[in-house]
Amino acid sequence: MGVLDRVDSPADLVSLTGPELDALAREIRSKIVETCARNGGHVGASLGAVELVLALHRVFHDPADVLVFDVGHQAYAHKLVTGRREAFATLRQRGGLSGFPRREESPYDAYGTAHASTGIAAALGFAKARDLSGGRGAVAVLVGDGALTGGLAFEALNNAGTLGTDIVVLLNDNSMSISPNVGALSTYLTRIRSAPTYQQMKHDLEATLRAIPVVGPRTARAAERLKESLRHLVVPGAFFEALGFRYLGPIDGHDRALVEDILERARAMGGPVVVHAVTEKGRGYAPAASARDRFHGGGPFDPATGRPLGGKGGRPSWSQAFGEIAVRLARGDPRVVAITAAMEDGTGLGAFHAAYPDRFFDVGIAENHAVTFAAGLAAGGMRPIVAIYSTFLQRAYDIVIHDVALQRLPVLFCLDRAGIAGEDGPTHHGAFDLAYLRAVPDLVLAAPRDAAMLRDLMAAALASQGPWALRYPKGSVPDVAYDGPPRPVQVGRGEVLRTGRDVAILAVGSMVAVAQGAAEILARQGVEAMVADAVFVKPLDEGLAQRAARSARAVVTLEEGTVAGGFGDAVRACLDAAGLGAVPFLRLGLPDAFVPHGERGALLSELGLDSAGVAERVHAFLTALPAATPLGAAGRGRVRVAGERRGGGG
Repeated sequence: MGVLDRVDSPADLVSLTGPELDALAREIRSKIVETCARNGGHVGASLGAVELVLALHRVFHDPADVLVFDVGHQAYAHKLVTGRREAFATLRQRGGLSGFPRREESPYDAYGTAHASTGIAAALGFAKARDLSGGRGAVAVLVGDGALTGGLAFEALNNAGTLGTDIVVLLNDNSMSISPNVGALSTYLTRIRSAPTYQQMKHDLEATLRAIPVVGPRTARAAERLKESLRHLVVPGAFFEALGFRYLGPIDGHDRALVEDILERARAMGGPVVVHAVTEKGRGYAPAASARDRFHGGGPFDPATGRPLGGKGGRPSWSQAFGEIAVRLARGDPRVVAITAAMEDGTGLGAFHAAYPDRFFDVGIAENHAVTFAAGLAAGGMRPIVAIYSTFLQRAYDIVIHDVALQRLPVLFCLDRAGIAGEDGPTHHGAFDLAYLRAVPDLVLAAPRDAAMLRDLMAAALASQGPWALRYPKGSVPDVAYDGPPRPVQVGRGEVLRTGRDVAILAVGSMVAVAQGAAEILARQGVEAMVADAVFVKPLDEGLAQRAARSARAVVTLEEGTVAGGFGDAVRACLDAAGLGAVPFLRLGLPDAFVPHGERGALLSELGLDSAGVAERVHAFLTALPAATPLGAAGRGRVRVAGERRGGGG
């Protein structure tokens, strides 16, 4: 029996000896690699934080004390020692453990998270709730240095220093987030890591200050100013101390005994304290430690080599196709620049960075800044592409409205992972972009069904004079060539891909192929289904929607986004305004609920959003209609056929 087999709760860690704890750390790393090789997951971050997690649980006794994990990428060891050892094999699987802390999953998960930079603010909230209610427990938060590139973390640090309440911030400094960290704070932490030890620096500084003669009050004041200047120049942690924190470190984050000792001191100090621990992302697993992204997150892999398992059938991902298209468009227009918020590889911009390093900007985990920075670039005459996951753009919604749309600036938002994102779960599903962007005036919102259309839409957006947003899913692109020159696009024009008089299915983006597959199934059941690709959610092709409603017994809308306020609601409003509200209408899309984690295809099937599921739901809907339901309320009308969308300007 291994040491891990004897740990059913954090209380079991307290009696373990040093050698047993070292063995436990090795077993935890082995379990993380074994499980993630099968299920995928955030390998590198959790491997690097094992000793930190063990030290936290031996010093802070949750749930009486509160432990908060920023982002949650570092929490796998936490899950293993808090009663979830046997369930760990289900990590990121449908019905299994989440890849992130979830309050409903365990009493030891004090706060749910999966987006960066929230941890310090949440921990400060716990600390003040304790103070106001007369509680006595300690509050600690584990935050990575990558999360400190986010503005929310700075806001929380500033507020915590002002409030002065007891809180311990354990800064896990591995110089990585998803891509290598960027920015002034990363440079500052690097300087601290490479400096002599704190005690030696302190000794040298004190010797220098003692040598300064003090003669008279003016000299004394000058000496004090010099002392303060020298302290901020030399002493590590001056940045945090200026914000009202005590600073301890930097320390070796893999020296568990040392981390415990420093955390004990931090807890006893009172007030806000930062403990700066330096770790290695991917520690203990050579493929993770040496990879560019340190195995931040990914699918299954061969544990012996670290190489990914499975493949995409030779087809590129949407992210890769986007990156290739961006490079080609930038080649013909020196105004095109690309911006990412710490997601160069995830969004497919690696090739752009290599081709145009002076026109590529990684701003760190700072989505608000990314959008306003893009607005400034656009106002200055550039054509910025902001490549960002759909779920992350939610964090900059006000900036999209205030800085981009209100000023009608030509910023192109390319939203990756729109719809079901898979095993990362509800925090990462891009369920809401169609609904929240559809509400923004003067913003063109579209969803390509293939990479050729993505190319055409990107070209049209970059040639326009206002903001655009294009959304596309996770996974491989359909097998359609996209290496030719862009074709002209008429904004607000969709196209009919299949005719039929029983039902009109209006789909958008990734659901167009699903609708075509459903139409084939319905045809075998004697149902003629028209399929139209709306292409644009805003401005909607109202003429197409109205003609479809007049040509069929019923209208069905299909989208990989929430049905609350999304594409279906846009079509419904259009038909109501045209006096076609009596036409039977069915919205299909993501439910008005948070979708759990699981494999993308399986989740879509479970939600009835694969071809078989859509066909079944449409057939049931039609079967339930009165037999005498006529064709659309205003009689039959002509619909355009494929090919009539294109032509004209951009």
